Amino acid sequence: QVQVVESGGGLVQPGGSLRLSCAASGSIFSIRTMGWYRQAPGKQRELVATITSGSTSANYGDSVDGRFTISRDNAENTVYLQMNNLKPEDTAVYYCNADGHCSGIDCPTGIFRSWGQGTQVTVLS
Repeated sequence: QVQVVESGGGLVQPGGSLRLSCAASGSIFSIRTMGWYRQAPGKQRELVATITSGSTSANYGDSVDGRFTISRDNAENTVYLQMNNLKPEDTAVYYCNADGHCSGIDCPTGIFRSWGQGTQVTVLS
């Protein structure tokens, strides 16, 4: 079983910055993609950014428009999201996701896709 834990959310003024972190742990053999999604009240969960294992390919959601940067530390199984020039519409619960291959008795399929519990980001309006 693979666990994913986010941290770094909080309350910020418009134009401010936050850095989210997400660490994966457990029966990991390899991680293919890590990423961030968010869900605002009354809205569907949407893509923020994802990054592949080689950190050579990053994909951003349309709402990010160059303000966010995703990065990854493969040695630590950790992904970061640097968020700059935050806007009230960025207010949401941010969820981390990781997928890849796992090993051990608690990983019967050899494949995992895990979500974190989410971290709240609130940008004052």
